[in-house]
Amino acid sequence: MSRARRDGLVGITGRGLGDGRAFLFSGEEAVLSRPSSRVDGVLVSGPLAEFVDAYSAELAARGYRPLTVVGELRQVRRLSAWMTAQGLAVEQLDRSRVEEFLCWQRAGGRFRATWSRPGLLVLLEVLRGFGVLNEEPEAKRSERELLLASFAGYLRSERGLAAGTIHNHVRNAHLFLDGLSEHGLSDVTAADVTASLRARASSGVSISATRGYVSGLRAFLRFCLLEGLLDRDLSPAALYASGRTPSPLPKAITPDQVRALLASCDRRTALGRRDYALILLLVRLGLRCGEVARLTLDDVDWRAGEILVQGKVTRIDRLPLPGDVGQALAAYLRRGRPASDRRELFLRANAPFSPIAAKTVGATVRRASRRCGMKGIGSHCLRHTAACQLVAAGVPLAAVGQVLRHRSLQSTTLYARVNIEQLRSLAQPWPGSRA
Repeated sequence: MSRARRDGLVGITGRGLGDGRAFLFSGEEAVLSRPSSRVDGVLVSGPLAEFVDAYSAELAARGYRPLTVVGELRQVRRLSAWMTAQGLAVEQLDRSRVEEFLCWQRAGGRFRATWSRPGLLVLLEVLRGFGVLNEEPEAKRSERELLLASFAGYLRSERGLAAGTIHNHVRNAHLFLDGLSEHGLSDVTAADVTASLRARASSGVSISATRGYVSGLRAFLRFCLLEGLLDRDLSPAALYASGRTPSPLPKAITPDQVRALLASCDRRTALGRRDYALILLLVRLGLRCGEVARLTLDDVDWRAGEILVQGKVTRIDRLPLPGDVGQALAAYLRRGRPASDRRELFLRANAPFSPIAAKTVGATVRRASRRCGMKGIGSHCLRHTAACQLVAAGVPLAAVGQVLRHRSLQSTTLYARVNIEQLRSLAQPWPGSRA
């Protein structure tokens, strides 16, 4: 702290005071001086000046904290000055101009954590609300992009595949089209399909990746036949890729490691309560990342003690809600979840308070594993852990498959190998040895 004597009074100011206030002491009495806030004093000039108040109000409505709003306003101030130097009017501002400004800002070495692209995209939405900007026209897509988009729609509506499978199939179809001649699908033959598979298999990818390429290519060739792009079905030319694949035991962690993982979440904070509830859902119910991210407030039936899980594609299952999981969810909802009208259960910890993505669930598990000294722990490892705990407790494989929501019991048989004692009873005596 610094001391300054003014008119017989001793002024004590400290940067440690979060609100920037100064206490003036006179004898034994203390007088609270006028606070000075870092939120005040951001003056914007130029073409964006008249929209600053509406922009600031929109940021506050989306849950941005006051100091974060200051950082965004300072960025808008620089953007407005840059537009003045470039001779740009407000009507000329669009996403490409924002990207150009961000590149200029980074090139000048003026980068701060409080400056962000999302904040400027909110500014564009505010300007469109005033009618200053027109809706951004959709970028003109090439014939290949239109074809792949139609293929993705076919996989979604006709095949009912999950989003991840659709993404992989579209990517494999894109690889196949890259290997064709300039004529594209007009003169493709079975030899071209075989050559594409040979090139993919010899590129150093794994057997499973090659098999995924075969599956995506077959689906794409059937789609082209249905659309009239091919005059015959070439999918049989995509032969099945054979090879030995490793079949290790399911990767799971011990109960002590589970407790350490949960203990690494600081439940005194809002983020810690969210991470604790999220990890507990994974390890007790064996949910997938996407299933956790898709949970809504309406999926939790508190009276019945059940939770509704939206699995792959359109599958919906109702699972019992364990008591500790329910308590963790209630603690997060009461003292951790940001105030929002969104119905999704888990929200981002920082503004804007949008629903978390599936990758956020995996990142949360990895972050917790690093805190407690464990490496290589992912969200699917916790799914394996939940299954192994059920098998160790003597739960039949059919019931384990129901908890994990497997379509086929064949997927559940993977966990039969973790129960060594039961496997001993199936082992036959070696010929010539004592029984």
